[in-house]
Amino acid sequence: MRIDVLTLFPDMFDGVFGSSILGKAREKGIVSLRTVNFRDYANNKHNTVDDYPFGGGGGMVLKPEPIFAAVEELTAGEDARPRVVLMCPQGEPFTQRKAEELSKESHLVFVCGHYEGYDERIREHLITDEISIGDYVLTGGELPAMVVIDSVVRLLPGVLGNEQSAVTDSFSTGLLEYPHYTRPATFRDWTVPDVLLSGHHEKIASWRREQSLLRTLERRPELLETADLTPKEREWLERRRACEEG
Repeated sequence: MRIDVLTLFPDMFDGVFGSSILGKAREKGIVSLRTVNFRDYANNKHNTVDDYPFGGGGGMVLKPEPIFAAVEELTAGEDARPRVVLMCPQGEPFTQRKAEELSKESHLVFVCGHYEGYDERIREHLITDEISIGDYVLTGGELPAMVVIDSVVRLLPGVLGNEQSAVTDSFSTGLLEYPHYTRPATFRDWTVPDVLLSGHHEKIASWRREQSLLRTLERRPELLETADLTPKEREWLERRRACEEG
């Protein structure tokens, strides 16, 4: 996969792109990560990329010319138009499903803005996706882009040491993940559930599924509405709800 990030602050990505899972994926040649300072594409002698909004108001707005020029150069000669992702608080809420969707692409371009906003023509004629990582406002799109890129790259084949890790993560199944334990089996009189020490894989799988259901019911019950559950599991959850309410 190739990922290009348009940003006014490329240095912010140095540590993130060179460390941990992203750094290893880059070393293995699984992903190409590149930052592009779109100020280099400004069409004026002062390299200005923003201007005052028409109609008045506070703040500055990113001009369309540098963004269009940068994206068009990065995508020149490609047979298919890549996904161009705008990091924006007005965008679609980011989910694991969106990460899985984007991980199937061969080329992604992320646009990180600053100031008051973007010229609307960028949204209308250049962007394919607008993504928000939450209902709050940050100073720029760099941190959200890092979050999305990390979430996407870890899904690529060969990135994680254990391919099952991404499959069983919270939200990948539509449920929150089950509890994990490791050595020692007893710590300060707190013990690991016996089933995990039994070596009985079918019982362990059943326990983990049940714990995922319980944890989701307790912490994120709205996820159960769209989760892929069997009729037996839905019946079991209804009994649990009835017991808690009663």
